[in-house]
Amino acid sequence: MRQRNASILRIVTNCFCGRGVAKGLPRIKIEDGTTVVEFAIASLVLMAMLFGICEFGTVLYAYHFVSHAAKSATRYGAVNGATCGTGGDADCTQANAAALQCYVTGGSGCTLPGIMPPGIDPIRVNVAASWPLVTNGPTNCSTTANAPGCTVKVTVCYDYKFIFPLMPAGSSTKCPGSNTTGATLTLSSTSEMIIAH
Repeated sequence: MRQRNASILRIVTNCFCGRGVAKGLPRIKIEDGTTVVEFAIASLVLMAMLFGICEFGTVLYAYHFVSHAAKSATRYGAVNGATCGTGGDADCTQANAAALQCYVTGGSGCTLPGIMPPGIDPIRVNVAASWPLVTNGPTNCSTTANAPGCTVKVTVCYDYKFIFPLMPAGSSTKCPGSNTTGATLTLSSTSEMIIAH
């Protein structure tokens, strides 16, 4: 029995050796180039993920600015109400819609420097300010909108333009008064406060 099993083992070993699998013979020609194809597919997926992470980071940066600008402009409108400039505060000027736009974007014709961080295009920023009447609010809000006790509401809108090509078309809605073309994403934030003085 032992001799019979040993002869079968020799036959099986000889069959495999003849096919080029063992004894350090070169690989079969069908396998040539598979590493290059695998690398190409893996690198495409990796690059798409890397570009997506970078784009998400810049969108988050832009939204952080929009949110901060809405809160800051609302605070500026709340502390610069109708009574601003009275009572020894000569440096104070009353906030209106144009002053709040200048507070956020700055630029030529504005006395305020603006709060725009680097990387945000001021042309695509829109600031809309309003002084809505609130139920059970002060009665003088109907005559003097920015009187103390009234509400100031600021909406900052920014049309974010994608950095990398081949990004989605984005939203079809744009900021009011925007002339931005191409794939954009509209980022918007609204803030309200009661006017202090």
